Amino acid sequence: AIILFSAQLLLNFAWSFIFFYAKQPGWAFADIIALWLFILLTIVWFSKISSAAAWLLVPYIFWVSFASLLNFYIWQHN
Repeated sequence: AIILFSAQLLLNFAWSFIFFYAKQPGWAFADIIALWLFILLTIVWFSKISSAAAWLLVPYIFWVSFASLLNFYIWQHN
C-alpha cells in the first residue's frame, strides 16, 4: 500500500512538472490518468488496512477527476 501511495505522489509531482514547466498538456493528461488509477488502487489497498484512510483519499480522487477534465480541455483547445 505504501508503494502505491508513493507512486501516486510521484505521479502528482510529475504532472505539475509536465503541465506547467514542460508545457505538454497531452503528456500531462496521460500522467494524470495514470495518477487517477494509482489513487484508485491506493484507496482499494488502504481500505483493507483502514477504512478511514481510504475515505480520506476520496476527496483527492474527486479533485484529480476535476483536474483531469480541465487538463483535457486545455489540451484540446491549445
